[in-house]
Amino acid sequence: MAFARAIFQGFQGVIAVLALSACATQGAPPVAAEPPALIPAPAALTMRAGAFTISAETPIVARSAEERDVAAYLSDLTRRTRGVSLPVRTAASRGIAFRLVTDETLGAEAYRLRVSPAGVLIEARERAGLFYGATTLWQLMTSSQSADITIPALEISDAPRFAWRGLLLDSARHYQSPEFIRAFIDVMALHKLNVLHWHLTDDQAWRLEIRRYPRLTGIGAWRVPAGAARNDIDSATGRPRQYGGFYTQDEVRELVAYAAARNITIVPEVEMPGHASAPIVAYPTLAVDGRTTLTEVPADWGVYQNLYNVEEETFTFLENVMLEVMELFPGRYVHVGGDEAVKAQWEASARVQARMREFGVENEHELQSYFIQRMERFLSAHGRSLIGWDEILEGGLAPNATVMSWRGIDGAVAAARAGHDAVLAAWPTLYFDNRQTSSANEPPGRGRIVSVEDVYGFNPAPDTLTGDEQRHILGIQGNLWSEHIRTEPRMWRMAFPRGAAIAELGWSPAEKIVWADFERRLPAQMSRYALLGLPAPPEASAPQANVRRSQELATCADKLVISLEDDAPLQGDRAVFLIDIMEPCWIWRSVDLAQVGAIRAIVGQVPFNFQIGNDVNNIRFRAPRTRAGELEVRLGCDGPRVAVLPLAPAHNNPATTQLPDAALARDGVHDLCFTFTQRGVEPMYAIDRIELLPRSRP
Repeated sequence: MAFARAIFQGFQGVIAVLALSACATQGAPPVAAEPPALIPAPAALTMRAGAFTISAETPIVARSAEERDVAAYLSDLTRRTRGVSLPVRTAASRGIAFRLVTDETLGAEAYRLRVSPAGVLIEARERAGLFYGATTLWQLMTSSQSADITIPALEISDAPRFAWRGLLLDSARHYQSPEFIRAFIDVMALHKLNVLHWHLTDDQAWRLEIRRYPRLTGIGAWRVPAGAARNDIDSATGRPRQYGGFYTQDEVRELVAYAAARNITIVPEVEMPGHASAPIVAYPTLAVDGRTTLTEVPADWGVYQNLYNVEEETFTFLENVMLEVMELFPGRYVHVGGDEAVKAQWEASARVQARMREFGVENEHELQSYFIQRMERFLSAHGRSLIGWDEILEGGLAPNATVMSWRGIDGAVAAARAGHDAVLAAWPTLYFDNRQTSSANEPPGRGRIVSVEDVYGFNPAPDTLTGDEQRHILGIQGNLWSEHIRTEPRMWRMAFPRGAAIAELGWSPAEKIVWADFERRLPAQMSRYALLGLPAPPEASAPQANVRRSQELATCADKLVISLEDDAPLQGDRAVFLIDIMEPCWIWRSVDLAQVGAIRAIVGQVPFNFQIGNDVNNIRFRAPRTRAGELEVRLGCDGPRVAVLPLAPAHNNPATTQLPDAALARDGVHDLCFTFTQRGVEPMYAIDRIELLPRSRP
């Protein structure tokens, strides 16, 4: 206790000095003018006079096993990011002290942190609080990148606003390595995020090893991407090379333990009754009527109609899966999906209709409710809680279910009013597959722009709820869906710094949510990302006077805009096209045609791999005049055609192609509209870039 007393005495001395007159304090160290750049903002922070300098000789003092565990974590973190490995000791006169205390006023994740010229003291009632105190201290040590590690004297009293502060990681659409996931967990922990919602199964893959059903990963974890990959023949099999991967149970146990050591709970998601194509390919008897037309795991994005059937054998299959899931993931919650379950197959099946009569349900929405409630009872009997997307409200909510609201906030509001817990994960603001800026250098993703400021402006406490109802809002989650995010560096770019905004919304008191202050603190956080080895964000791009990439053109409509990566070349960099797949049409506004003599276009083609149901029939094209089709240029979307560029050179090239230049002899200022002629949606042509060539002058 000698070290703790020394720190408190240091603070008492500071307080006494501050109480003296100005003339008596002229020689005292000044209080720092600006609070340090911490994210998330602590609940209460008071600056004091003086500072404490940390060096390689500064000990971390920890006595109990839990204290030493957190101390070792901090020492390793400072070694990796500041090049200083702090020794861990059980006693010292000065340094950094961790203390578990019996203070019932401190919540499970709360902590107190005090810095004085005498040292640092971090107190908490539980290990989680000590851990968060350590992450705050690390941020203090990395607020600047100066050679000396000097942190200002201050006092912090801190605790989270919400219990659920999460990110969803979609490993079903694209597989990420265990090494990436460990790094992702590390960065989450440094933001005081505490839930990793792991999306492990979907139409495009089943990523979790289930030992009782080996075909789930033997077959369900692998697919052939759409497009050019069909021509990538594996010499060993003579068939197109498959893409994928899965997580063994040993890998999962290691990741769960790794996350738990950083106060993060992994919540697994196993989709049902929809998004079930991959398991149905592996075990066709799971399909409606016990048969399927699927012969391989599909590669299209969107919503398939494939549902599990409702036979007893299928419920037994799902319960057996859940037994292994619960053994691997010891946390309270198991996510069962429940979203986007198109009911057409159930509606058309005489057997399913007969089962509905057996169950006493009147329609397919009630059948889904029966399905989810049955799984909820099974999980509850094993001491777990079911959580699902807000569609589980339809047809009646399972008694003990928690709702994750993605279709806006309405699902959370309805659940809270009905006395159920809810988590806000609302489209579009909390969907991190949306682009962050209009820069042409942004990674692929959905076309909507959702900036860091947009995320930060989200209200995690719906105003329409009463105080009692508000208590059912467990927290907030950002969703990193990976349909269009193929690589791990791109995952980092899409997750952060928007994940930092989620962290602050979930942790900091409402009165601390101030964009201008968050913006002030963000550069220091970006510098920390560099210390942690995160990829640097792409450079912003500004349109050139005579060149526009597709991201710099306007779309004629706003129906289903996606920033799509080209499917070729198979190795190396690929182009990225911004395209409205429901209305492929681009506009270059207000062009002074008196300066333009010709148009040059580079175009690409992508497979139409989108499951959008009958909406595909609403995609219209003008009829082509040649077999390969053309790129047409008009004055406005409905104006006269002023240039035609034949697509024949691009016909057999899955990558980008420069088309022959087309002369343009017009005057005036006009919008130029670019559309393709074609007979169908496969393949779908896209603009890569348009260049306006200057008019020759006599």
